[in-house]
Amino acid sequence: MTSLLLVTAGILVLLILLLVFRVHTLVTVMRGKEVGKIGLSNKINAAGMPIVFALGLIGFYCTYQAAKPHFLPDAASEHGVKTDFMFWFTMALLVIAFVITNTMLFWFPYKYQHSEKRKAFFYPDNHKLEIVWTIIPAVVMTGLVFYGLKEWNYITTFPAENECEVIEVMGKQFAWQVRYPGKDNKLGRYKFKAIDATNEFGIDFTDSASFDDFVPRELHLPKGKKVLLRIRARDVIHSVFLPHFRVKMDAVPGMPTRFWFVPTKSTEEMRDITGNPKFNYELACTEICGRGHFAMRFLVVVDEPEDYEAWKASQNRWSEDNADYVKTLVPSFKALKDTAVVATTDSSMVAVPADSANAVGKKDSVKADTKKDAPKAAPAKGKNKGGKKS
Repeated sequence: MTSLLLVTAGILVLLILLLVFRVHTLVTVMRGKEVGKIGLSNKINAAGMPIVFALGLIGFYCTYQAAKPHFLPDAASEHGVKTDFMFWFTMALLVIAFVITNTMLFWFPYKYQHSEKRKAFFYPDNHKLEIVWTIIPAVVMTGLVFYGLKEWNYITTFPAENECEVIEVMGKQFAWQVRYPGKDNKLGRYKFKAIDATNEFGIDFTDSASFDDFVPRELHLPKGKKVLLRIRARDVIHSVFLPHFRVKMDAVPGMPTRFWFVPTKSTEEMRDITGNPKFNYELACTEICGRGHFAMRFLVVVDEPEDYEAWKASQNRWSEDNADYVKTLVPSFKALKDTAVVATTDSSMVAVPADSANAVGKKDSVKADTKKDAPKAAPAKGKNKGGKKS
C-alpha cells in the first residue's frame, strides 16, 4: 500500500511540473518575448489523428463481428420484421453520417496542421453551408419519424377480440402467470379483492365466463394467428418482454395494458433456424422489480395451429382443479368436463350440462328445473306457520 501511494505521488508531481512548464511557455509566447519554432511534435500529433481514426474504425468492425453471433435471430412476428428494418435502416444512416463527419474531423487537423509558411484564413460563417447541413438532417429525421409513426399506429391499432387469441398475462413478485379462455373464447372478469392464496388471479366467479378459463404453466401461442395479450400487474411495475417477437409492454398495477402481434415461426422452426435443438422462446421481465427480478422467466411455445388447438383441448379448467374452492363461492358448481355454469335470470349461478348452457332459449327451462330441484327454504326461527312467535 505504501509503495502504491509513493508511485501515485510521484506521478502527480511529474504532472504538476509538466503543467507548470506548459503554463510558463504559453505566458512567454503571449508576452511576445519568444517566438519559438514548431518542432517535430506538431507533425507527430497531426499524423496521429488519421491513424487513431483508422484504428478506431478497425476496432469498431472487429467488435461488431465479435458481437454478431449474440444478436437476436430474425424477428418471429409480422410487426417485428418491420421494426427490425426500421432499426437497421436508422443504424445504417447513423454509421454513414458518423464515418463522413469523423473522417473530416480527423483529416482536417492533419491536412491543415500548423505551418510557418502559411497563415490561417479567417472564415467566420457560410450561410449556404449552414442551410445545407441543417436541411438534410431535418429531412432525414422527418422521414424516420413518419415511418416510425406509421408502424406505431399499426401496432397500437387493436383488432377485434373475436379475431384474436386473447390471453391474460399477469406479473407478480416474482413470477408470470397466464390465463386462457375456455370453449366460449371469452375470458372471465377478475377483481383484486378476490385475490388470495388459491385464487392468485382474482378470478371473479360471479361472471359465468370465468368457469371454463384455464391457467397453464407455459405460454402457448398459435403460429399465424393474431394474439392479443391483456397485461396487468398485481404488486409493482413489471414489463412483458418477448424479445424474439419484438414485444415489450409494461405491466402496471391498476392500469391494464395490451399488445397484439402475429407469431410467424414455430418453436420447431426456430430450432432449425438457430441450429439449437434446445432453443426455447421466453417471456422475461425488463423492469427491475425487486430481489427476485432475475427469476421472472416464463417458457413460451409457438405451436402450429392444429397442435395449438389440441394443446388447448387437453388443459383442465382452473375451476375443475380447484373445485372445493369454487364450491365455497358457487355451491351448485360441479367439476365435470361436460358441465358449464350459467347465470339464471334471477342472477344466481347454477351448474348445467354444457349443451344446455350454449343452447338458445334454454335459460328459462334451466331456471325452472333449478327451482324444482332446489330444497324449499326453512321457516324463519322463532315463527310458526301462522306468523306468530312460538
